[in-house]
Amino acid sequence: MENKEFNYKGAVLNGFLALLLVIILFALAIFFFIKADKDSTSAIFGVIFMALFALCVNGFIKLEPNEAVALLFFGKYNGTFTRTGFYWVNPLLTKKRVSLRARNLNPEPIKVNDKVGNPVLIGMVLVWKLEDTYKALFEIDSQSLAPVGTSVGKGSSARFLSQAFENFVRVQSDAALRQVAGCYAYDNPDTPDELTLRSNADEINEKLVSTLNERLSMAGLHVTEARINYLAYAPEIAAVMLRRQQADAIIAAREKIVDGAVSMVKMALDKLKAEGVVDLDEERKAAMVSNLLVVLCGDEPAQPVVNSGSLY
Repeated sequence: MENKEFNYKGAVLNGFLALLLVIILFALAIFFFIKADKDSTSAIFGVIFMALFALCVNGFIKLEPNEAVALLFFGKYNGTFTRTGFYWVNPLLTKKRVSLRARNLNPEPIKVNDKVGNPVLIGMVLVWKLEDTYKALFEIDSQSLAPVGTSVGKGSSARFLSQAFENFVRVQSDAALRQVAGCYAYDNPDTPDELTLRSNADEINEKLVSTLNERLSMAGLHVTEARINYLAYAPEIAAVMLRRQQADAIIAAREKIVDGAVSMVKMALDKLKAEGVVDLDEERKAAMVSNLLVVLCGDEPAQPVVNSGSLY
């Protein structure tokens, strides 16, 4: 999209010097009004200077860091003024003040379906700021996005505009989060190389930032950071999924226990044979292996049975 924003190039006067001139206009108006009793033409000059005073007062602009004012001349965009300080510009210009500071958005978690159709609750926190004042003010309908009962027309405050932008970001972030979450499964232990919401947070966050900026570029807004801060199965399937995760964990633990037990049994048999402690036939080796596996793999402590008889 074409960049239509540009810096204001009209006449700009130091605010304090302009303030002095405005005070002089006011003093002249008072002076001629006082002389109006003696000279009828003085009243006319008094009205003229008072009208100039009232008009010029409207030209002052005071900007803090990371603030901007879009200037319009009878509806025509005349540029964006971003110079920090106290200045005076054409008083006939309409001023729309906006903030360029970074802001947070932490909406409530929403319910979406992941790639395999499981309902999950997912939430995010993002940092965004306004980058293009023209798009923000004139490419989207700020009036309809403002809170009910407020006006964002001529003379509107920056606070109402900020609320309108925040509402726009909130709606678009909801849509972007649903879009991204629907492209990945919550978890997929069967294919560990596949990206999932639970295991690949960095990759998902990068995709989320990219999707958000695509949606918000039309409004001149930019997301600097977005992160998933809440992720859980929906309540209706949470218990079932918890049991599945527990079963997977138990199976994985059992596999590791069995691998360790087999290596320990093999080491015991090899050491008995190497040191000549006892010579066991195949039947007794099988019995020893069985007993050792029961002891090493059992959940409860083994109860030893002492055999005092002969091996033969």
